[in-house]
Amino acid sequence: MELPEAGTLIREARLRAGLTQQALAEELNMSRATLSQLENDVIAELGVRKLARICERVGLEVVIQPRRDAGIAPEALPPVGTRPRPARRDPEAELELKMALSRA
Repeated sequence: MELPEAGTLIREARLRAGLTQQALAEELNMSRATLSQLENDVIAELGVRKLARICERVGLEVVIQPRRDAGIAPEALPPVGTRPRPARRDPEAELELKMALSRA
């Protein structure tokens, strides 16, 4: 999924939930401008936690999966919850994730 598509899905879910941008922004303690930029695909940067909070509130979820062109068959991946989780924060991995999300 491309980020513009995500913005459209978030807008549609927000409207189905009967929320204005202002009401959602106030509830999540963020600016209405951030939501507007996300929904209109003009946002320069949005943290994954902020995106997850928005999605959770409007009934969506953030899912990480292999890129369509990565050549990885989903069935080749280990089942969810079977991969070891890192014991500490990995700044390099976080940077890689941010860069990957910014290209999406």
